[in-house]
Amino acid sequence: MSPLRLVYLALAVWGAIHPMAYFLRWFGENGWSLAGMIEAWHVNDATSGLVWDLTIAATALTVWILAEVWARKNWIALIAIPATFGIGVSCGLPLYLFLRTARVR
Repeated sequence: MSPLRLVYLALAVWGAIHPMAYFLRWFGENGWSLAGMIEAWHVNDATSGLVWDLTIAATALTVWILAEVWARKNWIALIAIPATFGIGVSCGLPLYLFLRTARVR
C-alpha cells in the first residue's frame, strides 16, 4: 500500500473517531434525540452556516462518488456515501479517496 493511501486511511479513521467522540458525549449528556442534535446544530447563525457548508460539501462528494463509480465500476467506493452522511465529510472524503486509489479490477 502506498504512503498516500495510508494517509487517506488514517484520515478516514481519524475523521470517524474524533467527531464521533463529541457526538457520543453530546448524546450522553442530552439523550439520544436526533431532533435535539439538529436543534443544537442550529443554535446560532455560525453553526447553521457550518451545517449548510458541510451539507453542500457532502452532496457534492456524493455526486462525485456516483459519477466516478458509474464510470469506473468501482462499486465498493459506494460505501463512502453512508460514511459521509452517517459520520461526516471528515470520514467520507478520505475514505472515498482511499478506495478510489485502489487498483480497480
